[in-house]
Amino acid sequence: MVYEWLKIIHVLSASVLFGTGLGTAFYMFYVNLQKDVALIARATQQVVLADWLFTGTSGVVQALTGFSLVGRGGYSFTDFWVWGSVVGYLIAGACWLPVVYLQIRCRDLALQAMRDQTPLPIIYYRCYKLWLMLGVPAFLSLVVVFFLMTNRPVW
Repeated sequence: MVYEWLKIIHVLSASVLFGTGLGTAFYMFYVNLQKDVALIARATQQVVLADWLFTGTSGVVQALTGFSLVGRGGYSFTDFWVWGSVVGYLIAGACWLPVVYLQIRCRDLALQAMRDQTPLPIIYYRCYKLWLMLGVPAFLSLVVVFFLMTNRPVW
């Protein structure tokens, strides 16, 4: 019964991780198209909060439940789908950590521009562009992890 509960928690946290990541990415991208400093400032605040509350916690839950499921399910860490999932997860995490820093930086720059009633500075757009560029491999690696976890290919 423990295995089944771990699996449910793992699948739910994977959904939260993927959904929140995709949702916040779309939200930040869409809001930045508006060029409204006040809107961008509020949105970046919300994106930072959502990333910490949902993406960060679900990422930790994914690791804990994933390793537990491998052990309890009798799988080997040498199975392609297991180590491939771990590698994909690590790639996503390696991208996510600087993304969080960049989001915080974008938030702070946007809030300052809103308070000063000035346009967003050039550094904001540099941080935002890098944020976008890091989001692509993070997203794609999670797509690969989803594929590996749901199909368990043997190569």
